[in-house]
Parts: sequence; structure tokens; C-alpha cells
Amino acid sequence: SMRTTTRSMKSLSSGSRGQHQLRAGCSSSSTSSMRLPSSLRASSSFARRKHMTRRHAQAEAEAEAEATEKPTQRSVAAEVEEVEAEAKGAVEKKEKFDARAFRRSLNKTGRYVRKPTHDKDSKDLMDEHGVGYSSTGIVALMRDNGYTHQIGDVTIKLAESYGFCWGVERAVQMAYEARRAYPGKQLHITNEIIHNPSVNKRLEQMGVKFIEDRGENLGKDFSEVEEGDVCILPAFGASVHEMKILNDKRVQIVDTTCPYVSKVWNSVETHTRREHTSIIHGKWAHEETIATASFAGTYVIVKNMPEASYVADYILNGGDKQEFLEKFKNAISEDFDPDTMLDNVGIANQTTMLKGETMEIGKLLEKTMLTKYGPAELANHFVLMDTICDATQTRQDAMYHLVGQQGTDEAVDMILVVGGYNSSNTCHLQEIAEEYKIPSFWLDTAARVGPGNETEWMNAHLEMQKAENWLPEGKITIGVTSGASTPDKVVEDILDKVFELKVDGYQPL
Repeated sequence: SMRTTTRSMKSLSSGSRGQHQLRAGCSSSSTSSMRLPSSLRASSSFARRKHMTRRHAQAEAEAEAEATEKPTQRSVAAEVEEVEAEAKGAVEKKEKFDARAFRRSLNKTGRYVRKPTHDKDSKDLMDEHGVGYSSTGIVALMRDNGYTHQIGDVTIKLAESYGFCWGVERAVQMAYEARRAYPGKQLHITNEIIHNPSVNKRLEQMGVKFIEDRGENLGKDFSEVEEGDVCILPAFGASVHEMKILNDKRVQIVDTTCPYVSKVWNSVETHTRREHTSIIHGKWAHEETIATASFAGTYVIVKNMPEASYVADYILNGGDKQEFLEKFKNAISEDFDPDTMLDNVGIANQTTMLKGETMEIGKLLEKTMLTKYGPAELANHFVLMDTICDATQTRQDAMYHLVGQQGTDEAVDMILVVGGYNSSNTCHLQEIAEEYKIPSFWLDTAARVGPGNETEWMNAHLEMQKAENWLPEGKITIGVTSGASTPDKVVEDILDKVFELKVDGYQPL
């Protein structure tokens, strides 16, 4: 029988950057006392959405980003000078400057790149390093054979939506292209390019330096970044403060921010122009939400429906101001006043949150403002823009479809969830398996399997577990899924380990 032991996550994290990201990684580990509600069931539109091509998603996202960042016909030098002067004045007055205008001005500096070049040599190197989509391994084989694969007593069932999303692939591709485009230059990156250890390790091996996060009070150390260096912004973006530092240092910026994240930034900038407070559905310590908040004027970050309900009740009925400020002390803008700054609100979201929950929060706050101000005034007090990324939701829907087969001939005996331990969207996949009481093992790399028939894995509470005899004797059906930051090669390496343990004489593809 399988024997499992638990040990603290603290012994695994290395350095302040790793600890900070692990705190942000999963809902159940948040410092808030409230816990995420049970995940929503798969929507009826899953079958339609899972067939949407990456090309369609790419075109849609880039069109959205382009629509708000088209250059004007004014003098480039004049506009850059005006924005920099505005930023300087804002700092002196301790006011926020126009983040949208500053972002647009970067396009005109000659030191800013935000689109891939589709360099073939860079793509070939990605394939060689196994940091993209599989074309010859087990995952590729399953894609072509009904998402299943059987060898001996082992049957693998792959979720029909899994792994690398288009935005993640795009970010990694741009990082590889930057290495080739700037030979001899020192490359830096403001954070992990994506939440996957194998991809980040590859970048380190290619000479990319990760800017050190010295902790919540000290921030990041940009002292080693010098004029003429190249700095990569990761897929989930960087704060406007970090962009300003890099621009002042006259650094070449390679911005790999996913256009779906940029859509969220555009929405909070709209809230600011309309003098609305942004209510952001996300986790205050997550890098993406930190970046989004930096582009907002006033904001409140809510992690889940209970926290959103608390805000909604305060809007309608008022409450204890000090209790509100204490409850959201890490999740509100500077000098936030809930008595005066919740008259006009807009909704935004961290793209890795549950789509259904973001929609529920939007409906709740729309109803709240409708109740308080009436139908005639609703548009003056409430803004809702579509900023939801389908990539996260389709993976969750596919997971629900996989676990929903329990009790039928298509049931699985266990599930492998593959992805980085600081990946929010991967954590939600693990939560779904645990919700259905299916033995589930969240693995970040194949190194977690072995020696012998034992494994080290993480649960949705960010607690490391160790299991002996985790693969039972005889026939077994294993469900497999992976987070949006997980290359196919990581999944294939783990499955190779499983087959080696269960199938005599197994040879990897």
C-alpha cells in the first residue's frame, strides 16, 4: 500500500524570490483567512472553446493590444520629452503619472521590443531544449490518437486542453530570440519568464541574469543593470515602476508580456481615466496582479467571492473603516479610503484566476451598484470590460471533463498534475482533482519520481508530500494534465519514469 508523509514547504524554497512566488502560487496558501470556494463545474461551451486555434487567439489578443497602443502623428522626441517631464513632476508631487502614456512612449525610444521576430534558429533551439510543443514524444502521440496511450498495464489519458498556452510560448520564444539578437550583451530578466523551473534554468544556462527580489520591503535590486544592457520583462508583465527604472537606465527592453495581460492593464487604465476604483480579482502577491495594480489609480484586490461580498456589503451598508483597511492592508492602493473611493468601480482580473469566479464577482458588483444607484445611473458608477483569458478556463474545463468520468468505464485511478510549484493555474488543476477525492500527484519535474517506486509531490495547500509504493501493481489508468507554463517535454519525462517503473524493458520514444 502507498505510504505518504508531509513536510513543510519552507524547507524547499530557496531565497526570498522563491518564497515570495510560492506564497502567491495557490489560493489555499494566501495569508488571508478566507479560502477559495469550490471551483465551478465545466461550462457547456467547453467543446466549442477547446477547438479554438492558437492562431485565432494570437490574432485576437494582438489586435486588442494594438488598438490601445497605436502611435500618434506627433513628434517622437516631443512626446517622449513630455511624458518624461510628466513623470518627473508626478514623482515630485507624489502623484501617479499617466502610465498608459508612459507605456506608449516606450515604443518610440528605439530601445523597446514587444513582438517576436519568429526567428527560425531560436525556435529550433527551443525544440532542442524541450521548452515548447512536442512533435515526436508521448504527448504528440496522444494528441494524434484520441488523447490516450497504452503500454502494458499502463493506460494514460491526457486532458484535451493542457500545457503551454500561446502567451507563454510567445514569451519564451522572445527570450530565446533576445539571446540571439543581442550577442555579447548582458541579458537580465525582472522575474521568472514563466512559472516553470526547467525553462528558467535554461535561460540561466544561456547567460540571462535574474534580478534579485530582496523581499517585500526592499524590492528588486537593479544595481547590476547598466546602460546598454538588455532586460526582459516576463510573460505576466512588470510594474510601471520597474519599467520606469529600466527606461531611466537606458536599457534595451524586451517586453514579453502576454497581450491578454496587456488587455487587463488597458482596462484598469480606463478605470483611472473615468475616476473609477479598480476591483481586481487576483492574489495581491502574484507578480501579474502587482503589475496590473501599478497601472491602476485606486484599487482593491479581492481573492475570491467572500472578499468581493465583503466589499459589496461595504458599498451598500458602510462598515468599520479600520477593519476594512486592516483586512485589505496588502491589497489596496496607497491612502485608500473605502468611504469615498467605492462610489465608482470597475472590474479587472488576474488572468490565471477562475473565469467563472471573475464573472460571478462582476455580476455581484454590478448588482450592488444597480441597487445603490439605480438603472439610470449604473453606467456612471460601474465599468465591466472583457479581460478574461480562455486559456486558463479551457484547461480547468478539460480537467473537470477528465474527473467527471469517475464511476464509468472511462474512470482514472490517479491523476498526475504537472507544472511549477509557484504556478497559480496549475494549483487550481490540483484543487480540482482533490475536490473529486482522486489520488493526485502535483509534480514539477521528473526528478520528483524515484528512487524506485516513490515520489515527492505537492498538494493544493502547498505542502510537500512523500509517497512510497505510489504506483500500484497490475493495471492502472492515469489521467494527466499540465499547467499553462509547462512544456510538453516535462510531461513526457515524467511519463517515461512511470513507464520505466511499470513496464519491463521500456524504451522512451
